Formats: sequence, structure tokens, C-alpha cells
Amino acid sequence: MTLQLDGTTDADSDNRRGAMVDFLVADHASKGLSMRPEVERALRTVPRHVFTPGVGLEEAYRADTAVVTKRSGAETVSSVSAPSLIAEMLGQAADALHGGLPGRHVLEIGSGGYNASLLRELVGPTGSVTTVDIDPDVTDRATACLATAGYTDITVVCADAEHPIVPNRRYDLIIVTVGAWDIPPAWAAQLTDDGVLVVPLRTFGMTRSWALRRAGERLVSHSQLLCGFVSMQGTGAHQVRYVDVADGVHLRLDEGEQVDAEVVGCLLTRPRQQAWAEVSLPARTVLADLDLWLAARLASEVKQFVVLSAQQEAVDTGVVAPAWRFGTPAVLHNGTFSYRSALNWTGDRFDVGAIAHGPRAAAEADRMVDHMRAWVDAGLPSPVLHVLPSGTPDGNLPTGTVVDKRHSRVVLTFTPA
Repeated sequence: MTLQLDGTTDADSDNRRGAMVDFLVADHASKGLSMRPEVERALRTVPRHVFTPGVGLEEAYRADTAVVTKRSGAETVSSVSAPSLIAEMLGQAADALHGGLPGRHVLEIGSGGYNASLLRELVGPTGSVTTVDIDPDVTDRATACLATAGYTDITVVCADAEHPIVPNRRYDLIIVTVGAWDIPPAWAAQLTDDGVLVVPLRTFGMTRSWALRRAGERLVSHSQLLCGFVSMQGTGAHQVRYVDVADGVHLRLDEGEQVDAEVVGCLLTRPRQQAWAEVSLPARTVLADLDLWLAARLASEVKQFVVLSAQQEAVDTGVVAPAWRFGTPAVLHNGTFSYRSALNWTGDRFDVGAIAHGPRAAAEADRMVDHMRAWVDAGLPSPVLHVLPSGTPDGNLPTGTVVDKRHSRVVLTFTPA
């Protein structure tokens, strides 16, 4: 039995790791999902604490918590992602790659070492893993941690991944572990013909991890899940703008929106109007899908779509009552501010609703609720993302909501669940 510098033993870390994976497997089951067995085996094999030096075993093996590894002032610029999110993204990748990951060649964008080690376990002896990061501190640290953990055959590259990593090299899987706003041409160009890109992409200020498969000149999503990551650095960086509208209440602007913070702040002091969709939804309903549905329709209809976030104190004191304080769809239209409200539970089922402030509060709350009912009536459809090159003519786009970015035209469509 080996004694570590902090007084813990290999048995302690093994036990913590086993408990973490047991929790993740049970959490998947509680959502009606099953973890892929090869992902579970990788999670039980790789010693996560080696990649989180300076923190105790309890924190290293906390299933739903990321470990910050570098800050710039108050901003987190590098972290080891939460195991729960890593497990879900690896499952996304394996599901989208018919036959899974054995023998695949993988490029990871955003390094730290832990996820690269899990990928190395998944691709097996005939596959390969290359991990890249723009920050030399991060790649140096990843190299050292990988060596300590015994993963000496992972290629670590310090470069800006906006550009091709190795000329003419293509990968079966590119998995991005930093938050992106756009998909540069280099990523699609480095994919094999049947390759998969897994990327946390922000659209309308909301991030989803999309598993995208190549379909001719476009990429089309196979799955998506709610997530959050530190933002991309380098040429591909795109700054999210935050506007304070009241104490502890902020608006997230990500697609060029212009909002007068003073106007919204004044509106929040006016009486609120609540409207309900008068539906009864089960607890497992994926409301992240509803949020993208609202974004797609409201952004096309009223143009001033934003994302509302709030500190807990602002919720507790009743300044706002959002559905999710970390990011709720909101609209400024006709001099009125509206947003998706907290749920109304009856037993184990709930109703969805909207709150509005302003001269047309009732009408604007009803507008948002009408879109919620339409989502329910359509069968709770899930979003599908289509990514096409910038400059693609409108006539070649699928029917849906178009978001023009720097390098791509992103189209959101919806498919019944």
C-alpha cells in the first residue's frame, strides 16, 4: 500500500473513485439512462486525483463539481470538468460513433489530462489521442500529470485549435472541452468522412454539448445536453456581454443584442403579471429543450431575446422568479420585459409559465406561454442543430431558425421526442 504525501493511500483513492462512479451510474439510472459499460470502466480506471493536485480526495472525486486549475483574476480559464459532465459527453461521443471508440483517432481541444486519459482507455491500443490547448501552463501541467498517471502515449500540443493541428491529419472524433461560440472550418476539415464533433456551443447565450455528425457539407446533431464550460481563448474567442439590470440580476447578451439596462431595471419595479400554460408535465421533462424552443421562436419573432440570470438573494427577495437562476429565456418587447418563470408543482407534475413587467405585461406573458403550449402540443420536440459554412445561400438551408456566426450558419430545427 502506497502512502501519498497528504497521508492518504492508494486504497483511499480507489474507494473514492469507486464511490464516485457508483453515484454516476445511479444518477444515470434515475434519469432513465444507462452508462455505457466502457465509459464506466474508464472512469473506474483513471486516477482523477492525479490531475487535480492541491485538492483533497473528497473534492477530486466529487461527481458533480469541476476543479479549477487556473484563474486569471476572478475568471476561471482552466479546470478539470465535473465527472458527471465528462461521462455524459463521452457517452455522446461513443453513441454517435457507430461501433464506439475502440481503434479511433481522437483530437481533444482544451487540455487538462484527465479527459484525455479516459479517451485513451476508450480508444484502446490501436487508437490514438492528441490533446491541444492554447495555454502553455495548461499543456505543461497536463504533460506532467499524464506522466504521473502512466499515460505517456498521449500527444500533447500547445497551439490555437482555431487552426489545423497537424497538416492533412484527420480524426474520427474531435471533442471540445471549452465553451465555443462558433465552429471554425478547421474542425470540420479535420474530421474523417464519418467523423463526429462533440462541442459545447453557445447559441442565443445558452450552451449545449452537441454531438455532430458529418452529412455532406454540413454537420448535423445526433444528440445534445445542457452543459457549461470555461470560454474559448485565442482567435476563436467571443466575449459574452453581461448587463446588470438590478441588484443581483443580469442579462446575458451573446448574439449582438442591444438592451437598455436602465429601462429593464425600471420595468422590474413595476407589478408582475403571471401567466400559466395550464399543462401537466412529468418531472423528467427536459426543459432545456423548451428553452431552445423559446429562443428559436422568440428571437425570430421579437428580435430582443436575452438570457436572464440572478443571484440567489435576488430570487429570495422576490426581485425576479426565474425558472432557473443561472440562465432563463427572457424577452424585451413592446416596452415590456418577460421571462420563463419558476414552475408550479402539483405532486410530481408541474406547469410552466411566464412573468412579465410593463405596459403590455398580460399580452407578453401570454405570448411566451403560447409558445410553451405549442412545444407541448408538438410532442415536446428536441432541438436538432445543423451547421453549414458561412455564405451558404438561404435556399440551401433547412427550414428552421438561422443564427449567423463568424464562420458558420447555424440552423435550429425540432424533432418530436
